[in-house]
Amino acid sequence: MSADHEPATITPYPDGPLLVRGEVELHAADGTPIASHRRTVALCRCGLSALKPFCDGTHKPAGFRTED
Repeated sequence: MSADHEPATITPYPDGPLLVRGEVELHAADGTPIASHRRTVALCRCGLSALKPFCDGTHKPAGFRTED
């Protein structure tokens, strides 16, 4: 890893998305790359987002709850 690359971190937010910071490559189940134009992205955990795999905030009105 070069000096200008930070390691990726994944932070689960209670009752919300997984916040991914750093350089990561996202791929669909079939291996197709998913474009991300940011170094920090929120990934859906509730399964209800219209922007999957990204979070669109749907977890809030849906009442999604986590156990962590």
